[in-house]
Amino acid sequence: MVAAEPVKRSLFGQDLAIRTVSGIVLVAIAGTALWLGGIAFWLLLMAGALAMQHEWAGLVGRMERRRLSMLALMAPLSMLSPFADGPGFLSLGFIIGGAFFIATIDRGFRLAWGVLYCAVPVMALLYLRQQENGLLLAFWTMATVWATDIGAYFAGRGIGGPKIAPSISPSKTWAGLAGGMTAALLFAMLLREHLDLPYILVLASAPLAIVAQMGDFLESWMKRQAGVKDSGTLIPGHGGILDRVDGLVPVAPIVATLVAANAFWALG
Repeated sequence: MVAAEPVKRSLFGQDLAIRTVSGIVLVAIAGTALWLGGIAFWLLLMAGALAMQHEWAGLVGRMERRRLSMLALMAPLSMLSPFADGPGFLSLGFIIGGAFFIATIDRGFRLAWGVLYCAVPVMALLYLRQQENGLLLAFWTMATVWATDIGAYFAGRGIGGPKIAPSISPSKTWAGLAGGMTAALLFAMLLREHLDLPYILVLASAPLAIVAQMGDFLESWMKRQAGVKDSGTLIPGHGGILDRVDGLVPVAPIVATLVAANAFWALG
């Protein structure tokens, strides 16, 4: 009983309560914008991307150029709007152009990579949302990452065990990874049963959970390099925007690629 007490406090203490309340608020905001689609979804993603770029500048030690990088990000984000080109090759060109502009001004790619890191997932999510079954596709993409995080959190805290890469992220365990993969797969199977999620995406759920964890490790490594615990303080219990979407950043473009590759035949 004594040995189990720290785990109990860790799982059900004040930290979890704060994370839960913040998470519910975030899901409610994201879910509403996703449901509305169009301008509402674009505005939310644009605001999130600009906040991400602000935090990215801090992580790479280029805060003096954060406003310039955010302005450079505004051009491709504007092209992605429902009033402009939307998610297409022209917008992708603006994203790449914005990154090269910052690289030229800053004489390096550390800050410029942030433009790609922040804008490409936005483009991917907007592309998914505009599909015929876009609400389901975009929701599943975002919720897969949420399910992975939840499964990994509880499995990691409850089971513990060997760490995956303690020098990068001391809290990540193999048990947590397995819990995240299981949660993602079970959630996809639930959507398959009730909302007819394409079968190929159900099969992709567990591998995408691994991709989400890799995104988490990348951001953890960046924070280690910057000597900070969180990318920001915007979200109580979660840190910054980058802390919350690090798994979604690589997952969304992969899902969009899968959907685009299967655009000429019916999924499932």
